[in-house]
Amino acid sequence: MTKRHGYALLAAILSLVVVLSAAIYIGVGADDGTDARAAVAGGHTSHDAAPASTGTWVGAWSASPAGAEPGTESYGLAGSSVRNVVHTAAGGTSARITLSNLYGQRPLVVTHATIAVAATANSAAATADTMRRLTFGGATSVDIPAGRQVTSDAVRVRVPHDVDVLVTTYSPTPSGPVTYHPHAQQISYVADGDRTEDASAASYTEQSPYWRYLTALDVLSDDATGTVVVLGDSLTDGITSTVGANSRWTDVLSERLRAAAGSDDTPRYSVVNQGISGNQVLAAGLGRPADNPSGLSRFGRDVLDRTNVRAVVIDLGVNDILRNPNQVDPTTVTDGLRTLVRQAHARGLRVVGATLMPFEGHRGYTDAREAVRQAVNAEIRAGKVYDAVVDFDAALRDPYDPRRLRTDYDSGDHLHPSDEGFRRMAEVFDLKELKGAVPAEL
Repeated sequence: MTKRHGYALLAAILSLVVVLSAAIYIGVGADDGTDARAAVAGGHTSHDAAPASTGTWVGAWSASPAGAEPGTESYGLAGSSVRNVVHTAAGGTSARITLSNLYGQRPLVVTHATIAVAATANSAAATADTMRRLTFGGATSVDIPAGRQVTSDAVRVRVPHDVDVLVTTYSPTPSGPVTYHPHAQQISYVADGDRTEDASAASYTEQSPYWRYLTALDVLSDDATGTVVVLGDSLTDGITSTVGANSRWTDVLSERLRAAAGSDDTPRYSVVNQGISGNQVLAAGLGRPADNPSGLSRFGRDVLDRTNVRAVVIDLGVNDILRNPNQVDPTTVTDGLRTLVRQAHARGLRVVGATLMPFEGHRGYTDAREAVRQAVNAEIRAGKVYDAVVDFDAALRDPYDPRRLRTDYDSGDHLHPSDEGFRRMAEVFDLKELKGAVPAEL
């Protein structure tokens, strides 16, 4: 053997060692979006892992981790299979998920996780030939440290748009508080024991109004080219929308984008919902990490770090007015919103912002708070906050009593819309505003 051939063989061997060494590690990120590394538990691999393929990774669904689930402080959901039901805004040929242990106090050990397309809407039953076992760095088991999140390997599975997808996890050991998203407006399911690969719904006898651990579903899309991220509060979370009907305004916006994609300069984007009920621009809830983190504190993780973000929509501010009796200066709200916009601009992202809708008749209404809302809206309409504006206030207010929601758009609490009101919000959105240059400054 010549010396040159010997060097080539040695280089090839070293390359193989590097590849094999990398296979025993997985990227585990802090839930603020920063990267870290952690060892994988277990070594069983899946033959369904997706190879490199054509298409674009986009967000098909997401939900912000909003807090620690009450009653799970000691044992979490140890010994149970958690089957989250989520609805897709985009379809694709491969999928991957993100799991969060942001509010856990111990490592979350997931020994078994699967993904499948639901057999029917709002059901725990899976279409059997779509059931795939998920892996993490090639292994079927993963330890997620407290305060961290992990993204699975991609797996080959055809996921249509506008369908329910079942993501099931099993953890055999207590992990402390469960990271969850309340007000899902979607029923998910729980079964005793490891029933992760059950296509049948027979074992899933417990219903849940929450999403647990799961915070994102991405797909390798063959039609969408990017993701729109909507940051908001209960109005975006859809707290008064019909359970299981996918009638949040973001769901309707997604339908409109898909129907118009490619025509009249409408972008081919999916839509993901990062609303948290009660969310504020400036203030967070109690605890460390804080329940209901503020828009400012979660913007990096929940917006900028979403998959292939192309545009941002913000509908925040009303809770800063309603929940703070001494909030009499509208500039504190608009300055906070401008901070979010600057962060988006630093990433080259265009921002569409919403005016704040009326709430007279709600228990939190006062004339002073109404004055603050009007002042915030005046700044937004004047183009001093966002790149473009969607005027939800003008679209949903009562023309004869503009401090109130129009009756048919009101859920009954005089703050949150009805399903018809949510649809109206999406209908007045100018889809072309999601594309365009980012100004040097507002």
